[in-house]
Amino acid sequence: MKNKLIAFALAGSICTPAFADSVAKVRDVYIDIEQSTPFQERRCRQVEVPVYERQQTEGDAAGGALLGMILGGVIGKGVTGDDGGAAAGAVMGGLIGADKGSQQSKNVIVGYKESTHCDYVTTWKTSTVTEYSHSEVTFKTDGKVYTLRFLKD
Repeated sequence: MKNKLIAFALAGSICTPAFADSVAKVRDVYIDIEQSTPFQERRCRQVEVPVYERQQTEGDAAGGALLGMILGGVIGKGVTGDDGGAAAGAVMGGLIGADKGSQQSKNVIVGYKESTHCDYVTTWKTSTVTEYSHSEVTFKTDGKVYTLRFLKD
């Protein structure tokens, strides 16, 4: 209000007595401002998920036995330092390798099931807010129109 009075006083001081009947108009100017606000949105979708089953398969007993014999012989020779230890290691390694090589299992996909998978996604909500910008006082003197801009407290 104080600024409006100052503007009127200023407008009045510019006017000469001959134009004392001039009319001054004051108007407030507002502008629209767009604001974006982030928020989390949950989005879900259906996905197919594999179903696994552990299945026993025929292994390679001969290959496992051969590898076990080689490793067992090397270890047996290294531990005992003679050929008797190498032979004993080869026999033990062959037995263990054959047993492990014959029993193999692996996970196999046996089907699919539908499952709901959800994520949180950041989206933006835009809104328009009207805010005060400034005020203007407009007056006419000596045939000319003057406009003064000012801010209210």
